[in-house]
Amino acid sequence: MYRAYISGIGHYLPENIVTNDDLAKIMDTSDEWIVERTGIKQRHYITGNQGPTDLAIPATKDALKMAGLTEDDIDLIIFATSTPDYYAPGSGCLLQEKMGFNTIGALDIRVQCPGFVYGLSIAEQYIKTGTAKHVLLVGAEVQSTALDMTTNGRDTAVIFADGAGAVILSATKEDKGILSTHLHSEGKYAKELWVESPSSKVNPRITPEIIDDGKHLLFMNGREVFKNAVRRFPEVIIEAMDANGLTIDDIDVLVPHQANIRITEFVAKKLGMPMNKIISNIHRVGNTTAASIPIALSEAVSEGKIKKGQNIILAAFGSGFAWASAAIKW
Repeated sequence: MYRAYISGIGHYLPENIVTNDDLAKIMDTSDEWIVERTGIKQRHYITGNQGPTDLAIPATKDALKMAGLTEDDIDLIIFATSTPDYYAPGSGCLLQEKMGFNTIGALDIRVQCPGFVYGLSIAEQYIKTGTAKHVLLVGAEVQSTALDMTTNGRDTAVIFADGAGAVILSATKEDKGILSTHLHSEGKYAKELWVESPSSKVNPRITPEIIDDGKHLLFMNGREVFKNAVRRFPEVIIEAMDANGLTIDDIDVLVPHQANIRITEFVAKKLGMPMNKIISNIHRVGNTTAASIPIALSEAVSEGKIKKGQNIILAAFGSGFAWASAAIKW
């Protein structure tokens, strides 16, 4: 049986950088207020009519280059996003056309923040069974267009941002790659972090009243998200370690979803893991949802923070609520 390993990785952040001081000009906030609560100093927003597939293109090209592959080598596209270009069709199909891939399968998954880890789990199954040799997995988001950029919406507006990350999962029989993945959900918390409209439950799906009420904008109950995140993050990280007979001392690098630096610090303390083992870039890029982990992972690889043979844990928690982890031998 084959194992799935990351043969190539890349990421892309829009050129438009928005600082905390920029946001303070349009809402009642400050750099000090945002940094204290989130750890974020700046984030990237799209300009013009860019969608997640547009951000995914340069990330995908870099991943292909690192893997030494071309578009013709890819057997399947998995596109993780909570902000698809359109209600239909899926962003994976759009990326297939824009990148000139063969007429391969293109699968969208919408699991928000842990979407990339869910995608790893799906890609691994295709590779382990020999159904695919090379799978492209993308995490890409355009959150800036779903934010209430007023004082009323500042609790979410200062956090979320745009970006894309991509990896190529390839087959190998060597002792490396994905060791295990662990997926969870608890839908009773769905309305604590969601975008209510447009909805197929409502006819018409979007109305002036819905827009006036802000139901098309991202809503987050920050206290409820924080309370559950600091519980589920350690649980799912320990689950990944236990499944592979690992201890905290065996983990070389933890790459968490970049949700909030306070959550990351809380989790590190609870696990007894030093912060220098944890990849954090939230101060520069904000929370990019499904793109968060692949962007952080890509930066860590390019900076030499992740090396061959190391044990890596990826972990995420977010809307749904859904959470997940993956153990990887690099």
